[in-house]
Amino acid sequence: MPDQGTPAKYMIISPTRVAAGRVACGIVSETIEILDMGPHEFAVTVNQGHQQTRHRVTVPQALLDEVGLPPAVEDSDGEKGLRETEERLIRESFAFLLEREPATSIMREFGLDVIGRFFPEYVSAMRTRLGAAP
Repeated sequence: MPDQGTPAKYMIISPTRVAAGRVACGIVSETIEILDMGPHEFAVTVNQGHQQTRHRVTVPQALLDEVGLPPAVEDSDGEKGLRETEERLIRESFAFLLEREPATSIMREFGLDVIGRFFPEYVSAMRTRLGAAP
């Protein structure tokens, strides 16, 4: 969950969140910026140390259903609730990936549903991270 003082579009990932077998050296933090590009499509910028990577990701509805995220409540904007739900999934998905590989190893363009092909524990990890139903 983003720090309350951090704008909604940014998330600082603590350097203590590293996968088993990896050692955090020095003070390293990642910043993830998410920009809405259209229906279910987002531009993601990851700043990791002195490196910056850019990614274009899509969020398939089937993945939202599989993870068990509740349906977005529509507001006067009609799509705002869905975008916030998708952004939460993107933030946690990138945090998950960054615990396992450097940002430079993350594909430049992909649908979030492909993460499970490389990391079978992805969907269950997202359910846990997002507090979604199993």
